[in-house]
Amino acid sequence: MGLVVRKPGVYTSVQDNGRYGYQGSGFSPNGVMDHRAYVMANLLVENDPHDCVLEFALAGPTLRFTTKTIIALTGGDFSATIDRKPAPRYTALMVDRGSILRLGAAKTGCYGYLAIAGGSMRIPEVMGSRSTNLKCEIGGWKGRTLIVGDYLPFVTKNVDFLPNLGSHRIDPDPYYCFGEEEITVRVVPGPQENLFTEEGIEAFYSQTYLTTTKCDRMGYRLDGPEIATACGSDIISDGIAFGAVQVPSHGRPIIMLADRQTTGGYAKIGTIATVDIPKLVQRPPGSRIRFEAVTVQEAQALLRAEARQFEGLALRVRRPSADGISPRRTARRLAPILEEQARKSQANTLWINQADRAERVGNRNLLHYDETAGSMKRVASAARTAASTEQGTTAQQAASAPAVAASDEKNFKE
Repeated sequence: MGLVVRKPGVYTSVQDNGRYGYQGSGFSPNGVMDHRAYVMANLLVENDPHDCVLEFALAGPTLRFTTKTIIALTGGDFSATIDRKPAPRYTALMVDRGSILRLGAAKTGCYGYLAIAGGSMRIPEVMGSRSTNLKCEIGGWKGRTLIVGDYLPFVTKNVDFLPNLGSHRIDPDPYYCFGEEEITVRVVPGPQENLFTEEGIEAFYSQTYLTTTKCDRMGYRLDGPEIATACGSDIISDGIAFGAVQVPSHGRPIIMLADRQTTGGYAKIGTIATVDIPKLVQRPPGSRIRFEAVTVQEAQALLRAEARQFEGLALRVRRPSADGISPRRTARRLAPILEEQARKSQANTLWINQADRAERVGNRNLLHYDETAGSMKRVASAARTAASTEQGTTAQQAASAPAVAASDEKNFKE
């Protein structure tokens, strides 16, 4: 049981938290572009934080589900519908067997995410990750983006229940600032900042840059004022972090992202703070961006604050809800079932009789089924009294046994 791809969308692939520990061997970490939306998607369906999701860009796929399950959509607004009915984002949604999820072009943002309850899709791990590495054609679903006719099986065949499903929703995230024309992204000064002139550094932090159409999972090329260097931007190649801002010889910054190369030979003026990368990657071409310098300690504090926010959201989506499972409602549903079973079992011999039970439980009352009333009634345990009477009779018979035996022996001798 799983999902069938009817339309693949644009750049739809399986991604998770990333493949780490292999950059020294030339393998990119890959993973999701928008870590924030990824975490919230798994949180809404109560998956493990590192379970894989489907990531799509600019235009989403059309999928048919072959089993009943629960899903969550996060990230940009792709006008999602389930069986032609609007499907809200940041909400756990029940889908039936045969339901069709349609995702259109992005109205806001660039990347969207689909999480599936029950442990997501059954995708084998490659080097400790299920992320798709498109250049090496490993990981994910056959090392590529999805195509028409692909069938992705689920870890859990059928998911039809999540406790307090009504609480599994989050208000639209104001973090992304989708309604604003310009955003500010915080940057930690880079290891080669000393290679840039004061004028170049001032231009980077004071001027506005625009995102261009030359953007993908590898990096975002920006357009704007030139960032001047003192003696050129070529360096001996070194490692590249997620969000590193390289400045080639033409002086325009390039922000390296999930599918970046492992090393690079251009000077890096800074690195985007981890908490602001989702805000950056969700900006479509032509968006205005400003940069603000922060220290390493400030960036770490921002990341810890985000982690605390996720912990609070995890508690929030699990709080009791009005449409959660009610004990009273469950009892009312079970009562007629149990009564019917009790009525049918009256003709059968019980594994333990009432007298023995009365001896063990003392003065407790026993449940007794009254066929005349047609319901379960609690009556006093007459069985215990009967058992006591029987024991007394047995004791009297045992006491008179020697006298009876002597009388029988005398009659025999005579």
